[in-house]
Amino acid sequence: MSSTQRSDFRCWHRLRVRWAEIDMQKVVFNAHYLMYIDTAMADYWRALALPYESAMHLLGGDIFVKKASVEYHASARYDDQLEVGLRCGRIGNSSIVFEAAIFRGDALIVTAELVYVYVDPTTQLSQPVPPALRAIFEAFEGGQTLTALTVGDWAVLGKQASALRQDVFVQEQGIGAHMVWDDADAGAVHAVVCNRLGQPIATGRLLQHGPGVARIGRMAVNRGLRGSQLGREVLVALIEAARLRGDTEVMLHAQTSAEGFYRRLGFAVRGPVFEEAGVQHIEMVLPLVSEAQ
Repeated sequence: MSSTQRSDFRCWHRLRVRWAEIDMQKVVFNAHYLMYIDTAMADYWRALALPYESAMHLLGGDIFVKKASVEYHASARYDDQLEVGLRCGRIGNSSIVFEAAIFRGDALIVTAELVYVYVDPTTQLSQPVPPALRAIFEAFEGGQTLTALTVGDWAVLGKQASALRQDVFVQEQGIGAHMVWDDADAGAVHAVVCNRLGQPIATGRLLQHGPGVARIGRMAVNRGLRGSQLGREVLVALIEAARLRGDTEVMLHAQTSAEGFYRRLGFAVRGPVFEEAGVQHIEMVLPLVSEAQ
């Protein structure tokens, strides 16, 4: 990777060098740079909107590292703040080449090239990179949008929303299935975000809680993709749906762990913490102002 620039990368992972990563020469031990890059790879898959394990299962394959080459340009030291840039450089028949660079500010510390092979997970023999996966890599590196949000009714979106609720509420959080679905789904407005493989990765619903009052609930985002603005996208779409039908307030019961997320979008706490479905919640509200006002 000659003349590597920060502008070469769309995906970034930021970290701070820890004491345990320093060697006797008081610089980062050389092998840790590969760990930094591998950690950044998780951010790359999030940027693709692909939950790695389920996406690979759907595609019928997996990717294995075949070769890793690292070139050291400078040393990083304890407490340095580093940024790891990662990109898909090229795709062969069965190979996928990633290029990485680690910077401290504008100073280039490390460049690397990792060659992966797409394989049959049972035989571990190489097979062609699926066209769908190839297209996703190319779309991301080309700056294209990788998700699609749909707002609609249960008849259209129920299957996708149900699958994600099952994963998040029932499997991950241990909430009883009888508390995850109810008759209100049939009359609610639903929002679902899907990735380019058609996997539902974020969802939520909008109810009529009372005259002029909307209620948002059943907000769920795939565990591996949290922090990538998908929940915000669903919430904004549902707020807009409430505004368009003339509601003057949106309320919701937020899990206390998500309070900060809703605050950042303008919601305020109303009332004390309470338990719902075995999880601590807080009521939060957002006043709506119509476009006419």
